Amino acid sequence: MSKEKIIDLSLRFTQIAHEHTDYIDGDVLLSDRLNHASMPTSPRRMTFILVALCTQGECTFTVDTQPLKIHKNDLVVISDRHVVDNFQSSDDCDGLLMIVSVNFFYEVVSNVSDVSMLFRFSRNHPVVSLTDGEVELFRSYFFMLKDKMRATEHKFRRDIVRTLILAMYYDLSNVIARLNEADIKKMTRADEIFTNFIRLVELHYKHERRVGWYAEMLTITPKYLSETVKGVSGRTPNEWIDSYVTLEVRVLLKTSSKSIKEIADELHFPNQSFLGKFFREHVGMTPTAYRRQS
Repeated sequence: MSKEKIIDLSLRFTQIAHEHTDYIDGDVLLSDRLNHASMPTSPRRMTFILVALCTQGECTFTVDTQPLKIHKNDLVVISDRHVVDNFQSSDDCDGLLMIVSVNFFYEVVSNVSDVSMLFRFSRNHPVVSLTDGEVELFRSYFFMLKDKMRATEHKFRRDIVRTLILAMYYDLSNVIARLNEADIKKMTRADEIFTNFIRLVELHYKHERRVGWYAEMLTITPKYLSETVKGVSGRTPNEWIDSYVTLEVRVLLKTSSKSIKEIADELHFPNQSFLGKFFREHVGMTPTAYRRQS
């Protein structure tokens, strides 16, 4: 890869202004015209989760300098932090595209026991070939999502979309199990550390945010934990911990009547001011403003 500056590829950059595209709250984008998407021809770092299904033609691109080629019935899964570049497609290339913001994705998978499996697999296998039955399954999910996203008057629209994406996630995990069962059973040491770290975070993030504490629980050094987690997932341990805390604050602000002080106490912030600063840094607005818009 050349040394040109790598620009973040945001959901806004990929927006496709035509009747084949649907959005929801800046968190989910769907398009049934992959060939109309604004795909990068210079290095762009992903800031979202991308899932695309090629329905005809072919295209090439690089992920973290690795050249990839997709054909009909290939599914592409690329998580945030990866660098995409050199996108080129045949004249007849087309497909389905779903983009999900990182925050919304973690809302969706907040109760999934092994969220690390998707990251481990997509890191090494961003492109997978589906059976005809699997293609039809994901097409049905896609068009059901489009229908629900267009039902803007539905009071539970966002919840339905979240539930459908979660069901899709589990079916994608089933595809991964079919394709890579041996690798899943025989995780590398790095994969095992990452998986155990995530499980610890899920149990203790409300009261423990020190990387050193998690390293001690895993009987490794903080430096080794940081290098391993970063290598497997593209995120640092602190970023993972913060993402769980941020999600919990968002959920409490949306679904509970607890005061911001009570939320700060529940999540072991020193005081309400510390929570406000943390939330602004990660969400871009105050807890009060977030609660009002929800």
